[in-house]
Amino acid sequence: MSVTHDRTHAAAPGAAGDASEPGTPEIGTAGIGGRGTIAGDAGTAESTGTGRSAGIAKSAEIAGDADIAPVAALIADGARAAMLTALLDGRALAAGELARIAGVSAPTASSHLARLLDGGLVTVVKQGRHRYYRLAGPDVARTLEVLARISGRVAVRSLRQSRQARLLREARSCYDHLAGRVGVELYDALVREGGLIEADGGCLLTASGAQALTELGVDVERVRRARRRFAPDCLDWLERRPHLGGALGAAVLDRLLAREWLVRGTVPRALRLTGTGREGLERIFGCKDLN
Repeated sequence: MSVTHDRTHAAAPGAAGDASEPGTPEIGTAGIGGRGTIAGDAGTAESTGTGRSAGIAKSAEIAGDADIAPVAALIADGARAAMLTALLDGRALAAGELARIAGVSAPTASSHLARLLDGGLVTVVKQGRHRYYRLAGPDVARTLEVLARISGRVAVRSLRQSRQARLLREARSCYDHLAGRVGVELYDALVREGGLIEADGGCLLTASGAQALTELGVDVERVRRARRRFAPDCLDWLERRPHLGGALGAAVLDRLLAREWLVRGTVPRALRLTGTGREGLERIFGCKDLN
């Protein structure tokens, strides 16, 4: 079986000397204040700058190492976490919409978004008088997805929440690629039918896989030239099985939406597989478990 893809490898996010993707700023700490302190706790280097505790704090920091605490503090706030999760949809959302999703007032949402913007987790797009926010890039999305895999689930307490959970599990956007049961089944079918070969650090696209994707409308050669990983697998945090990520995964989702095989609904990130889409995925890729 011929393999038509030379894999590219990307360094871990935040690694020294790591180059960001175009338009994708690194997750930085600009504008973020010092680490939080606990009232009544022993004096720290931030609060006193002297004494034995200051020496311990300084000795614990390794020069040149990644300083993850400020970024972790940004994500740890409940309202900001809700906004970031909503932006996993891959689209840009207005501050008012993000305020509604997070359950906070407009001024509070603006304050949170300013911190996320200064911290490099989101970017802003201006259209006239309006400002729309989106995740800063795939590195931020991958970080949130990894956190989702090791986090607990939000308790379902109503029929509305139950419906939302069911829709997200069925099909959803994972930043710019397809996740959920439909995404996992598409990945499984590609591997089962010989279109993808699983390998360490990503997947290899075979000639038959390239032919199937071309039939869908994906320009495989153009996707290969993208300055990001070509076809990594991405562990689905709900299904606990992989779906297709990277530049190829983004191109596939783009074509599925363009052909209206998948359509967006009212639940953020949720996608609905249409009857035409179900038939098309079975015909081109051999997906058999989408009923």
